[in-house]
Amino acid sequence: MPMGSGSQIHYKQNRLKQLRAFCHAARTGSVSAAAEKIFLSQPTVSLQIQALEREFGTVLFERRGPKIRLTPEGDLLFQMAEPLVEGMDKLHDAFATQCGRVDKGVLNIAAGESTILYILPEPVRAFVDQFPGIELKLHNVTGRDGLAMLRADEVDLAVGSMLETPDDITYRPFVTYQPTLITPQDHPLANKTSVTLEEIAPYGLILPPRHLSTWRLVDLVFKQHNLGYRVTMEAGGWEVIKKYVELGLGISIVTDVCLTGEENLGVIPIGQYFPKRSYGIVQRRGKFLSPQTKCFMKTLDRIFADRVVEPQPQTVGEAKWEDAFLG
Repeated sequence: MPMGSGSQIHYKQNRLKQLRAFCHAARTGSVSAAAEKIFLSQPTVSLQIQALEREFGTVLFERRGPKIRLTPEGDLLFQMAEPLVEGMDKLHDAFATQCGRVDKGVLNIAAGESTILYILPEPVRAFVDQFPGIELKLHNVTGRDGLAMLRADEVDLAVGSMLETPDDITYRPFVTYQPTLITPQDHPLANKTSVTLEEIAPYGLILPPRHLSTWRLVDLVFKQHNLGYRVTMEAGGWEVIKKYVELGLGISIVTDVCLTGEENLGVIPIGQYFPKRSYGIVQRRGKFLSPQTKCFMKTLDRIFADRVVEPQPQTVGEAKWEDAFLG
């Protein structure tokens, strides 16, 4: 063995440990949180980050009390190092996948309640049947909490509906659904094949809570057409809204993903006024895709292969991943 080769190997092993500590600190914004995630002491993580700073001759974090934030140089190193660290950490699983053996592991998915109820049952059943050894964990969360879990690497992916996509998040829709007016079966509009906003306006609407996207969209559409509208009830969740419409307490505007055809409702498409709602895969940009994640994404694509997805314009801004009626 050439002189010094052993120390060179040891040095490279230390480099991986330093980069792992750095990446976890960058994701969490906290040295103590990073230490907890990689089962090291806080002083050890601090020393590893300081060693990287000495080697690269730069400051990687701005330190403000207990919180830390990446400097521009730190952000550059994070973008370069994160795929390397995740690739090394998932090397065993990736090798097993290439050999056709994905028979164990854990897959964490974040989704809102309506996505879990209406979108995921069929792909989850197919995935569990095909990969019984993979432990699947569904996290029922709001959109904001789902994004926070993605950014903290607490979940592998999220499934939901995004109206705006921030810079650090990717969104790939795989299915779309139609906006639909639902009414009691004995309602004056129930037997119509199409309705106008003017016909809808006089009747009381049952809508989800005011802070969610559906209410804002309804308000925008009616204002664009210089029409007023009445909200007679706020209710959270499509099943609740459908039940109260069936009882004759109002009409509502929903996405037809929640309609099974067994409801006692009048159903009228209103796509001429309201946009279609897409559901898709939400991920942190640049995240290493585990074999389990890739397998689940393939399952989603296979299950929804016959549902045409129309491209939707997306803007960069504050995330508004809202699961239709549930945030």
